[in-house]
Amino acid sequence: MFAKLLAGTVLGAAIACLLAACDADRLSRLKPGVTSANEVRELMGQPNLEWKDEDGTRTWEYPRMPEGIVNYMVVIGPDDVLREVRQVLTEENFAKVKAGMTGREVRRLLGRPAHQRYFSLQQETVWDWKTKVDPGMVWYFNVHFNDDGVVTRTSTNFVAKG
Repeated sequence: MFAKLLAGTVLGAAIACLLAACDADRLSRLKPGVTSANEVRELMGQPNLEWKDEDGTRTWEYPRMPEGIVNYMVVIGPDDVLREVRQVLTEENFAKVKAGMTGREVRRLLGRPAHQRYFSLQQETVWDWKTKVDPGMVWYFNVHFNDDGVVTRTSTNFVAKG
């Protein structure tokens, strides 16, 4: 039993490290103001989601959930040139999540969550994002939605590992 648990923990850590190493290499090749949208797609792959603004700007979502602890938003200008790459799972962005926001607004701010769970007794849906991995525990930022899909509150928690 312990061997299976240890193997799962080691495998998860190895996947997270591999993702981080691959991302670091890919991200180092992206040059705002220079890299074309096609080059971004070649390096990063197909985005998980595309957000379109009225001015023609597009934001591509590259989530690294559930194994990673980052989500990237890549901004492509109307001229099809990279404008910005943002890692959106930050304390600053977590603080922007407020009661009354919609799921769409939260998703645009933080990217795809690691998990979405419905709790029938509380009549709420909770989205979570892995934010930190410490020896023996994983930390999450949580957004709680009512049955109308509106944010009611946020919270943090940790899950013991090992």
